[in-house]
Amino acid sequence: MKIVVALKQVPSRDSALRVPPGESWIDESDLTYEINEPDAYALEAGLQLKEQHGGEVIVVCAGPEGAASSIREALAKGADRAVHIEDDSLHQADSLGLGTLLAAAIRAEAPDLVLTGLQSDDLGSGQTGVVVAELLGLPSATIIMAVEVIDGAIRVKRELEDGWFQHVTLPLPAVLTIQSGINKLRYATLMGIKKAKTKELRAVSAEDLGGVPAAQVVCEKVYLPGRGKQTQLLEGDAKTAATALADKLKFEVRVI
Repeated sequence: MKIVVALKQVPSRDSALRVPPGESWIDESDLTYEINEPDAYALEAGLQLKEQHGGEVIVVCAGPEGAASSIREALAKGADRAVHIEDDSLHQADSLGLGTLLAAAIRAEAPDLVLTGLQSDDLGSGQTGVVVAELLGLPSATIIMAVEVIDGAIRVKRELEDGWFQHVTLPLPAVLTIQSGINKLRYATLMGIKKAKTKELRAVSAEDLGGVPAAQVVCEKVYLPGRGKQTQLLEGDAKTAATALADKLKFEVRVI
């Protein structure tokens, strides 16, 4: 199988986020970065399918020059080669713009299966995978918990709400967005890190793929959540006040 995994580099979860006054994005000057966690599970799913059925795993990543470190980590874990869509302004692109670039790079590979994470840890829109599927004209399924290859097709297990699951069979090629936690992530071995240095990492520009479409969704302002205290006096007898308190905890504060 020829499997493409779309990977994104995001700020580390323990990074201290600062927002400059009047800015539409966070200050990136001293952030540390890592592979987007849902994408790491997509990579693991791809590597396991390769181990079961043979073939190759190709990583496609759109991001600035620094994203190459996360790409090398994916290669060290077992991916065979990578394509880096290198552009320093992609944080301004919306899901359609990013999906258009990824789709152009993936189309040239003509894979049997495309895997992405369910969503990114920084923006969390959950749209890029399905946008790529639509642009490629491929069937897709989201929130995937398990993948099984059967006679030129795939059978997947989707997570629904309230503990329900759905089993769906899709023809290949197809696009899947992978849920976090479906498998145990592997670590890069010392041998894998050494091999990654010799694996192909091909850099292309956004212009090589037709350019970034104008954003249809624009982030105008980023700000830290405000903090404040408020006191409310609930009137009435004990039963009335208790009912009102329960309603506020459930519907306003949302802690019960």
